[in-house]
Parts: sequence; structure tokens; C-alpha cells
Amino acid sequence: MDSQLKAIIEQIVGVEHVSDSEAMRELHGHGESYHKGIPPELVVFAGSTEEVSAVVKVCSERNTPIIPYGTGTSLEDHVSAYRGGVSIDVSRMDKVIKVNTEDLDVVVQPGVTRKQLDSYLRDTGLFFPVDPGADASLGGMAATRASGTNAVRYGTMRENVISMTVVLADGTVIKTASRSRKSAAGYDLTRLMVGSEGTLGVITELTLRLYGVPEAISAAVCPFDTIEGAVDTVISTIQCGIPVARIELLDAATIDAVNKYSKLDNKVTPTLFFEFHGSENGVEEQTQLVKELATDNGAGEFQWATLQEDRDKLWHARHNAYYASMAMKPGTKGITGDTCVPISRLAEAIDEANKILATSDLLTFIVGHVGDGNFHTVILVDPDNEAEIEEAKILNNKIVERALELEGTCTGEHGVGRGKMDFLIQEHGAGVEVMKAIKKALDPNDIMNPGKIVTV
Repeated sequence: MDSQLKAIIEQIVGVEHVSDSEAMRELHGHGESYHKGIPPELVVFAGSTEEVSAVVKVCSERNTPIIPYGTGTSLEDHVSAYRGGVSIDVSRMDKVIKVNTEDLDVVVQPGVTRKQLDSYLRDTGLFFPVDPGADASLGGMAATRASGTNAVRYGTMRENVISMTVVLADGTVIKTASRSRKSAAGYDLTRLMVGSEGTLGVITELTLRLYGVPEAISAAVCPFDTIEGAVDTVISTIQCGIPVARIELLDAATIDAVNKYSKLDNKVTPTLFFEFHGSENGVEEQTQLVKELATDNGAGEFQWATLQEDRDKLWHARHNAYYASMAMKPGTKGITGDTCVPISRLAEAIDEANKILATSDLLTFIVGHVGDGNFHTVILVDPDNEAEIEEAKILNNKIVERALELEGTCTGEHGVGRGKMDFLIQEHGAGVEVMKAIKKALDPNDIMNPGKIVTV
């Protein structure tokens, strides 16, 4: 790292907010996946939009790469510093700036985490619905177009980000939209930046949609004899227009792992986790309709959770499924897929995935936000065993290719990063050239998180 650049950055943010220690650099060079990761040369803890802009400007003048960093929970090698450079950590930017109760929105800095916002909103009667499981930063969630368990009813970050402040590759600060709920004024810069994974700019502020806490909430766990019965129930529920808030599928292997990890006693069989939101009568009507559909598909007895602490325990266990899976074979890492297909093709996609995984002796799991056609495959590998990693990649590639044949996508929520770049041409064709043109226009020197999504 250029010592002069380091000294200038220290003047901008303060010496105490700059680090080139090996431990700090290593921490900022990888996410939570099996990818080895590559550390940056310098880590900068920015405290404001102005500081981010100033740091980006001096890096731009020296053609030094910049890698935005939230909490490091990404899964597709988003934060590896392939060309070295500066990691801009936004964890100091962790303020909830303003809750606009009457307008149902909130303005936050990018380092605010999902759980932090939940806690802040607890007494307002409002909540933010996007829940990817990990306690990710909201800036990171916007950057990767995250979704999660509530997406079937409330949508993803794409639908729930109203506006953002973004620092571009030359240090210019832009506001992507006003706070109004809709606008027809020019290109939709907000949607462009949502999912850009730090390759077009650094997000420094977000305005997010909020929702009123439902009058009634009920959650349930329902076992099935077969995974086909569970998936058919999901498809029927969505096609009938039942406004269920969450539908999560866990296969038998995942249920076994979750039981052991979270000390539960669910029947070890394919299982759906449901949650219903609405009025007392509305929730009752939804649950009865879903029970009838589930019974027709071989469901066992529903186990209900209406108290908040019981629901929290249930969903905490679901969110820990990834860690529970890895705990079944300590020392392993998960190679995760997050394909998403049209709901009518879901049964076929999961059946094909099961057949592909069954050809391997590696430990595998299926879990997913199946209400919107999104499911995850987790393949456990020894991170030091290249043969296992290669086998898992081949399995994962086959599952992705089959999803694309079913008019689906290679990534429903984890993003592209480095890990899924090879699938973009197959999915988007000539559209990739349009993405490259946008990247070149906004970042001509390719300093913003280079080597991710597209190469220019």
C-alpha cells in the first residue's frame, strides 16, 4: 500500500479508524462461504458520506481498488480484494436517522443491521420485513438484493428500498430518488444500485419501506411423508392466492441437523414452516385453507406457535439451519446454491436437485424460501480438500443449469459476486454486455469492487 495514500486517508477519517494489521485485513477479505478470500491492503472505517466520498476520491486519483464492506455475511466471495486496495467498512455508520411513522418509512445509515433496526422499531408498531437470516447490514442487503423468509408476501430489498445515497467511483455523491412512494422521473437509479454489489458505488444512506405490525400472527410446523407432498402444498397455497407471510421448506436431513443444533424434537421428515399475518379472522381463515391443502398432500399434524417467544424460537431455529448443517460435520464449509424458479416449476426443480445430490457421498441439505420458488442446496466440504470442493462445484453447477433450463435464475438472493459470474451469460445473454457498458460508464477505471459480477 502506498504510504502516502494511507497518510491521506488517516487525515480524512482519523488514524484510529485505519488499519493495515494482518488480522484486520484477513477479516475483511472473506465472507462466510468456502471461498478462500483475498485480504485488502488497507481497512478504513468510514463514519459519514463525506468521509466515504473523500476516501473514494483519493483512491480514484491513484487508481486504487475499493471494496465496500458491511458485516461480512455474504456467500459468493463478494469482498475478496482481487486487485488489493482499500476495504471501506461502514460499521461505524450505524445510526437510524429518522422514522417517518405517518409515511411508513425509515432513513438509516448502511451499517445499521437488520436486528438493530428491528429493536429500534419495537415500540413504533412498525417493522421492516426483509429477513435473510443473517444479521446483515442494511447497506449490504441492498447491495446484494437480499430477500429471505418474508419475501413471498412483502418482497425483497428490490421492492423495499425507496431511495439511497451513493458515492460513485470518482467520489461524486448522488441521491437515487426522493422519498415519495413512486416516481416517473428519469431512469430508476435506485433499482440500478440495488443488487450492484459494490461494483457501481458505495451505499451511504437508505430510505426503506416499513409495514404495520399485523393484528394477529400465527406460525406452524407441519411434517410431510414426502418432499413432493410438501412442495405440492406450497404450489397450491400460492396458486390459490392465500396471502401467507412465510413458507419455508426443510428436508429430512436439515430437520435432523436443526433438531440437534437447536435442541428441538421435530419429526425427522420433510417439513414446512408457515407464518400467517393479518386480522384474527383473516389468520384463522388462512390457516384452515392451508391445512386442507396440506392434508390432501399427506401432511401430518400442525404444531402451532402464537406467542412471540415461541415464534421467535421457531424462526431462530430455521435461520440457524446453515450453521446446524455445518455442525453435522465440524470443520466443514457449505457450498450453497440459491436457485429460484417460477412457482409452477418448483417441484420439478427440487426433484432434479435431489437426484443430482443423490449421486454424491458428500453430506447435503435442501432448505428454502419456497413460497417464491427459491430454494437452497448446501453441500458440505472440507475447505482444504480440493477434490471435495471440485465435486461439490460440479453438483452445484448441474443444479443451477437445470434451474436455468426451467426459466429460473442462478441466484435468488445471494448475488453473483465472484462465485456465479460464469452463469450470467447463460442467464442473460447479450444483457451481460449492457451490464458491462453500465459498469464502464460509471466506473471507467474499474476500481469499485473489481472482479465481481462482470469483467470489463
